[in-house]
Amino acid sequence: MMQLRSSPPSPFGRKVKIAAHYLGLFDRITVVPADTNDPQDSLRGQNPLGKIPVLILDDGAVLYDSRVILDYLDHLAGGGRIVPQGPARFEVLTRQALADGVMDASLLQVYEARMRPEDQRSAKWLDIQAGKVARGLATFEARAGAFDPALDAGSIALACALGYLDLRFAGTWRQHLPKLQTWLAAFEAEIPAFGLTRPQ
Repeated sequence: MMQLRSSPPSPFGRKVKIAAHYLGLFDRITVVPADTNDPQDSLRGQNPLGKIPVLILDDGAVLYDSRVILDYLDHLAGGGRIVPQGPARFEVLTRQALADGVMDASLLQVYEARMRPEDQRSAKWLDIQAGKVARGLATFEARAGAFDPALDAGSIALACALGYLDLRFAGTWRQHLPKLQTWLAAFEAEIPAFGLTRPQ
């Protein structure tokens, strides 16, 4: 069995779980919780960066980060299912990179609030990260009609980014982005794994 090191709230770990479900590979994966803040967790020996997700293969080889893992799972499932070949590949990978950037900036805002006492938090830093999120989402909103909710690495990443904003930022994005709200509802209706992987 492959092992996936992750934690339930991680949007990047959720990407891997959704992809594995969709590709029919989830029954070949055991999810092993990881604590990125615990220096005693074996995670740091598996990924020197101490970040999740990490996929440990049957032969002990280790893959990280989520983009690499999705590419590997697609390869394992025969290729071209969530990471297309040819010119379409680069459009999908670019959407995935933008959605991943939205997740990164969202996580940095959460960590700033969680890790620093209130009087040491940087309003400027938080504004910079919030700006990244806002511009990324505005780009997706403007292009929401250009890609359907069919599953690929880019749409998985976008759905997970929006799901994380629902989890950590009370879904405030929904007030200003009606096309993305419609898009996410269609994605959830079409992809049952999105609901199955929702953090409690």
